[in-house]
Formats: sequence, C-alpha cells, structure tokens
Amino acid sequence: MNKQSAAVRPDPTFLRKAAIVNGGVVDHSGSVFIEPIPDFDLDRTIFQTLKGALPRFVQKSRIAKEVFWKDHVASQIQQSYDRIRENIELPEISSDLLTFLVKECDFDVEHAEGSFLDHLYFGFEYCTQHYKEQSPMVMLLHSILGTGTNTFAMKAEKIPELETLINDFEFRQTEAFPSVLRLLYNGTLRKELRDNLHRVNDLKEIRFHRVIDNKLIEMTGEDLWIQLNYQLVHIIDFLPAANWLAHKSDTSYIIFTDLYDLLEKAGKRDAHVNYNPSQASNQLVGEKHSLGSWLVTKIPPSFTERTAAKAINSFSSRIGHDLKYEIVWS
Repeated sequence: MNKQSAAVRPDPTFLRKAAIVNGGVVDHSGSVFIEPIPDFDLDRTIFQTLKGALPRFVQKSRIAKEVFWKDHVASQIQQSYDRIRENIELPEISSDLLTFLVKECDFDVEHAEGSFLDHLYFGFEYCTQHYKEQSPMVMLLHSILGTGTNTFAMKAEKIPELETLINDFEFRQTEAFPSVLRLLYNGTLRKELRDNLHRVNDLKEIRFHRVIDNKLIEMTGEDLWIQLNYQLVHIIDFLPAANWLAHKSDTSYIIFTDLYDLLEKAGKRDAHVNYNPSQASNQLVGEKHSLGSWLVTKIPPSFTERTAAKAINSFSSRIGHDLKYEIVWS
C-alpha cells in the first residue's frame, strides 16, 4: 500500500494475526484466557436487528468475549506477523474508492473483534497472502451491500457509482456476497451442492436475488466456487478463539467446517485455509463463563442449524428479500 494507506492501516487483533500467520484457523486452547466482556452492548453490533430474548442472549454469549494471550505466544505471533508485513506488500486502494467508502458508506457498527472496518480489512489482508489467485478487494467490500442481519453500509442508489470504482469481477463477487452468505446459513444451497458432488464441473450458473434490492442476479458456476472460497475466508473471523469441541454448536463453526468439507470434496478449495479438527478437550479450558453461557455450549448443533436457517429466513422476509435460488446444471 502507499505510505498514506499504511499509516491508517488497522492493527489486527492477535487472533487475526494468528490466522494470517498460520494461513488458516487454529484452536488456541491452552494459549489464551477468555473472559466475558461486561456490559457488552449487542445493539452496537451488526446483530442489533436480532429479535427475541433467547436468540439475543445466545448471540451475546458467543461474541461478548475478550481474549488474553500468554506473553510468549503473543510475542511469537507478533514477530511472525511483522515479518510478513515486511515482505508482502498489500495492494493499494484507489483514492476514489477510499473517498467513496468514507463519504457514501456508514460502517458505524462494531464487530465481535473491534470495528467492522477492522473485520473488512482482515479479509483483505488474508486474501492478499492466502488467496492470491483472486482480488482481495472483494473481502474489503464484501458487506457493503448488506450483512446477514439487515444492516446496510450504503444505499442501493449508490450502486452505479460503486460499479465504476471496481472491476467487473470485483463487482459481481461483491454484489453476490450478502446473498450467498444467507443461502449458506439457510442450508439449502449447501445440501444441493453436496447432493451433486458427482457433477460439480457441470454447474453452469446460479440465479438468486440481491439482498439490498431483491434484484435477480446470476453467477457462472466458476464464479460461484470462487465466491464460496471468499465465504470460507470470511467465516474465519467469526470462529471461537479456543475450545472448539466445547463450542461445536457455534453457528459459525458449524458453517465453516461444513463449507470446508464441501469445498474439499468438490475439489474446489482454492483459498489457502489450514484447518485440522481440534484435538483439545471438550472442556472450556481457560475460559470463564456463566451458567447461562455454559448452557449455550450444550445446544445440539442440529438445533443451531435449524435456528440459524429460521433467523435468516426472518431477516430476508422483513426486507422483502427472496431467498429462492436456481442452479442450472449443464
């Protein structure tokens, strides 16, 4: 990046630095201490639109956590990350696009790990190093046309202007991202792709509706597989820092492991994402918890998936977004 961009570049959390250093995800059980964040305000996050006392409690239990690293582990991560930043140059972001993001977009919400812009920038950094075949700009912009919880950084009437600031591929992937995200959490797309693993190369195109305005859009089969790799990278930033087996009912963990397996079996995982199932204990090692948050870990994964699908259907229904899609096989 240019000097001006580097000066304002966010400093990633150690969890994000670890993902960039490791080229994937690791269960950091034994390397971290995790504590609930007191007085955490869910209404300052992208989950502000979530309704219902129980769903809000479950979501808050999962994200309202602060991670503290053992000193020697943090030092190793920092040293490795510094070497990467010294040796790998990040792409420059055009001044016109930066101006558009500042003047026309509102990212005034928080993420589980810092600001929402920090979350976007993590994906940009990760893809620069670990998904070199495709543009990292998609991950910087992936939620600009909507999140899974009906928050929108920009208005639909600004879409033509955005389209002039990035190339055709980046726009196609960016406009599709919120829709494909919802289809993954809805579950039907993952099931259909699994049912057709024997003919993945026959996937000609997919048609679905754009979240922000319900416009019918389409992608080629090749673009869809690329999009699913972007989605895999995206979910990295939502995984529990540690104790995966104890958090096996975490929605993001469920979707990540299923999508990873799907892309592996389809022979379509092109993004470099290291992942090995956790060998750690199924106990909450080094993690403080209340009785309520402990009970959340006991929710069956199948129930979590059904609840996530129901929530996505509700979010789309509220804004008149059609979750129907059609895959064309050749």
